[in-house]
Amino acid sequence: MVADPDRLQRRLGYDFKQPALLEQALTHRSFGLPNNERLEFLGDSILNCVIAIALFDRFGELREGELSRLRASLVRQEGLHRVALTLDLGHQLRLGEGELKSGGHRRPSIQADALEAVFAAVFLDGGFDAVKAVIDRLYATMIAEIDPGVAQKDPKTELQELLQARRLPLPSYQTVKVHGEAHAQEFEVRCVVDSLAVTAVGRGPSRRAAEQQSARLALDELRNT
Repeated sequence: MVADPDRLQRRLGYDFKQPALLEQALTHRSFGLPNNERLEFLGDSILNCVIAIALFDRFGELREGELSRLRASLVRQEGLHRVALTLDLGHQLRLGEGELKSGGHRRPSIQADALEAVFAAVFLDGGFDAVKAVIDRLYATMIAEIDPGVAQKDPKTELQELLQARRLPLPSYQTVKVHGEAHAQEFEVRCVVDSLAVTAVGRGPSRRAAEQQSARLALDELRNT
């Protein structure tokens, strides 16, 4: 069973009529069947649709290419992981023994996939209006933060420019670990800003994705100090 389904539903702002759907959405393939892989597929499409509607309504002056770039920045793994953290989703996941031992509940990719599956579960349980309300609420802060007049830069670029503006040395990126088989690897990369004594570890399905995640975490730490 899910660790605390009532708390998760309160954070989602949605009560499931079919709790089994939520349980499946939080079940990783390592745990067994039924798992969340098919739900993840559906949830990805639903999320793209809802975010597209939100951006279309909010930014009437933006062209198709600009809207597409904004949507991509919100629905990629980094954005999903940020939302998953607000839900404490990692501690609700049902993982196999191997994933539990390797800290799978902390992996951004596993949390992001599970969140997409949760969106699909809400859709199947309550329909499109229900899942749209959930996504709109969870993404409200990120959408409110968007400044269409400012180019949307990736975290590595943002971190580099921040350090250059302070006339500080650039960060270094070190691959710490590579998890999983060759066809489904997850990389762990450390971002180090020696001059400010900041270290952050990111994870992702590629070195580049892990570097971006670690840069984002380093940026968050610098902005909160």
